[in-house]
Amino acid sequence: MTASVVDTRSLIDIAQATREAARQLAVLSTEDRNEAIATLATALEKATPDILAANAEDCQASVDNISAALYARLQLGESKLKSAIAGVRDVANLPDPVGAMQIKRELDKGLILKRVTCPLGVLGVIFEARPEALIQITTLAIKSGNGVILKGGKEAIRSCTELVKVIQAALAKTKVNPDAVQLLTTREEIRGLLELDEYVDLIIPRGSNSFVRYVQENTKIPVLGHADGICHLYIDKAADFQQAIEITIDAKTNYPAACNAIETLLVHRDIAEEFLPQVATALQAKEVKLLGDEVTRSFLDIPAATEDDWKTEYSDLILAIKVVDNIEAAIAHINTYGSKHTDAIVTEDNTTAATFLAQVDAAGVFHNCSTRFADGFRYGFGAEVGISTQQMPPRGPVGLEGLVTYKYQLVGNGHVVATYTGANAKAFTHQDLV
Repeated sequence: MTASVVDTRSLIDIAQATREAARQLAVLSTEDRNEAIATLATALEKATPDILAANAEDCQASVDNISAALYARLQLGESKLKSAIAGVRDVANLPDPVGAMQIKRELDKGLILKRVTCPLGVLGVIFEARPEALIQITTLAIKSGNGVILKGGKEAIRSCTELVKVIQAALAKTKVNPDAVQLLTTREEIRGLLELDEYVDLIIPRGSNSFVRYVQENTKIPVLGHADGICHLYIDKAADFQQAIEITIDAKTNYPAACNAIETLLVHRDIAEEFLPQVATALQAKEVKLLGDEVTRSFLDIPAATEDDWKTEYSDLILAIKVVDNIEAAIAHINTYGSKHTDAIVTEDNTTAATFLAQVDAAGVFHNCSTRFADGFRYGFGAEVGISTQQMPPRGPVGLEGLVTYKYQLVGNGHVVATYTGANAKAFTHQDLV
């Protein structure tokens, strides 16, 4: 197949081609897949001027039509692209998730059971803006032996088209069939992709909460994603003030459009009078708009926070503040209004911290550090396909381990179940083998 993203085939034809390419990819050696990833990284470096030019066109076309938060995600820039390419190489250096033997057990002499990891098959990934997400997801898909059908937002159409053009051309020089990576370009194709349960094994949506909910409600295919990123930071009465202020500033202002930025700050009543003016001054110096409950507003001259503010993902320089009586009240608030993404506590009391870490129901629970660390790259996953807030695994930033499943392989020598049933049934040995 030629390395082009201009495709006149039907969606089913594309899905069938991706599935066949995924089957071929699944049986390639670790070396072959790593070589493809290395080739991809080099190609992206060489194509940097063209990729950035395409992204600049997207940004120019969208500057007046999308929110500031979405525009921040859309902007690629040389440093962000370099970081994404570094992530590609990091993934190549990670252990191969495919073919790992999780169980090797003798059921009886000559009857050996193995549980071995294998690719999921075909991933359907739908995302708004963030062109670098396309790079991360494609790399993880190749490493884990999966095909991927990508659908970027219309605001990133030029960036995505250029990226997939480069990726397919690079893969054509390797043993990976370029059909393993496909790009959809129209809004109408989203609904069609969600109906491809015969060909697609997992849908990964990345975008706004309304967008993710739409995906979850309109497909039979399993969905991995989070609909909201309502993250909290709780400042305990035993907190180090300087540390608490620095963590608050980082968690809110480092990248406010990120899903792991905090939206609510909870402060223990015993330190509110002293701490709130200090943290407010630091936040307002960063142009953060503050909203507060009644107690907070008795210390700060700021607008009132409403019930809806505790439920809102601002993705902007806006922070709601609430004073709580104790650790129990903080945990109750988080478990009521949080989105099970990432929540953190600042305290020097390890017993209080242990209570928080154990009782807060979230994919990430942190002690004395910023919620912004909730990221696949920072966790050492190389990159991530998304963040899952579901209870069942995978949970949190999902890297390679979330893109494989397993199969049971049983090898015998004429063994039959009848031998192990009835009055004279033979016993199983059930011995784990090294």
